[in-house]
Amino acid sequence: MTIKKHTISFVHAVQGLRYALKSQPNFIVHLTLSTVVIILGIIQKIDSTSWAILSLTIGGGLTIELINTSLENLTDLVQPEYHLLAKQAKDTAAAAMLVYAIAAVVIAVFIFL
Repeated sequence: MTIKKHTISFVHAVQGLRYALKSQPNFIVHLTLSTVVIILGIIQKIDSTSWAILSLTIGGGLTIELINTSLENLTDLVQPEYHLLAKQAKDTAAAAMLVYAIAAVVIAVFIFL
């Protein structure tokens, strides 16, 4: 692959992040909570293992939120009218984020308490 193709891929990825920041309130919530967790980590002077776990947890949560957004948009594109299967696809994608968020809270409790 050429450098130009990698650069174009990177540009598209940044455009995706911009889209999420501008259009997805839940993505902003995740970023805000992630910032709070980072500040708490600095205040509590957590160890490097805890930083690694928090970094993976934060990155995973933001990634799942982006995938959820992508699946919702793709579902709307393919099935613009209401359809039970489209609703279930969107609901299960949102449920994946919910499960991850609960796990992230459990991880934070272990690290900070």
